[in-house]
Formats: sequence, structure tokens, C-alpha cells
Amino acid sequence: MAHPVIVNIYDMYWINEYTSNLGIGVYHSGIEIFGSEYAYGGHPFPFSGIFEITPKDAEELGEQFKFKESIVIGTTDFMQEDVRKIIDHLGREYRGDQYHLLNKNCNHFSSALVEILCGKELPSWVNRLAYMSSCIPFIEKAIPKEWLTPLALQSALEEHTPSADLSPSSILSSSEAAGLFHGQN
Repeated sequence: MAHPVIVNIYDMYWINEYTSNLGIGVYHSGIEIFGSEYAYGGHPFPFSGIFEITPKDAEELGEQFKFKESIVIGTTDFMQEDVRKIIDHLGREYRGDQYHLLNKNCNHFSSALVEILCGKELPSWVNRLAYMSSCIPFIEKAIPKEWLTPLALQSALEEHTPSADLSPSSILSSSEAAGLFHGQN
């Protein structure tokens, strides 16, 4: 039986209101299948950055996210248990401490998952900023470093609050950690 594979796309910053008509913007994406949405994000720890949320729920992502649209990319014959195994396997490659806004972001993860599930690609505009930065190197230098990686963000936080406890338990309650890193080793 074929199951729909849907990409949910979110505007990440208010600037998209002005730049999306030019074909550029900063977007977050997640893949919806079997009533769950899977996405990738950064954190400063050496384990999976893949998380599961309620589909299209921008509030679970944070205040800077705004749901934009859903696109049915294709279908898959994988069963729900197979998808969870694929997610666990991808979690080894998409660790939170390896997140990078331009080189390894949520859209790269969504693209990899869609390729496995149905052999299709995301629309090119979803990750155009990352693609453009590979062609025009100065773009990365123009972006604040704390946007690029979780380690840069952690360093920036430590510089401003030297006594801050940035351990996983101080940042997230156990229920939040379970929600963000559902099913990860």
C-alpha cells in the first residue's frame, strides 16, 4: 500500500516576506509520514538531531517559524516500523553537533529522507540559500556565526553568561528532551 510523503515548509524569518518573491529565503522543512513530522536541528551534543513533531505545528518549532505550505512529494511502500528504522539510521549521520545552516541543515535531512522513501527530490527553492552559498562563498561570512552551528551558538551564549550551565538537563526538562529526541539512541 502506498503512503503519502509530504514535505512541510516553514518560513524561518520575517525577511522571507520580502525575499521569497525573488526566489530566495530561509526555510525549515520536515517530512510528514504516518501522522508524524520528522525534521533535523542542531544542538551541541554528539547524538541525533532528528526530532518528531505534530505535522504543521510551527509553535513546537519556535516563535520565528511560520508554516508556509505542504507539498505531496510522492508515496512510499515502506511501513511505519521501516520508517522509524530509517530515521534511527539517518540519526547517526544527522547528529545535532554536526548541524550547519548552509552545509548540513534540516533541508539536507528532508532531502535525504525523501530520496530514501520515494526516490524524489525536494523543490530546489527550499534549500536555495545553502546552494547559493556553495557558489558564492562570501554569503557564509555575512551570516552571524551563531546561526550557522550549535557549537558557535553555545560559544556565543557562554561568552555572554560565563556561569551558564549548558548541560542537556539544564536546557531541557526530561519531557522536552524525550519530545525532541524521540526514538533516538
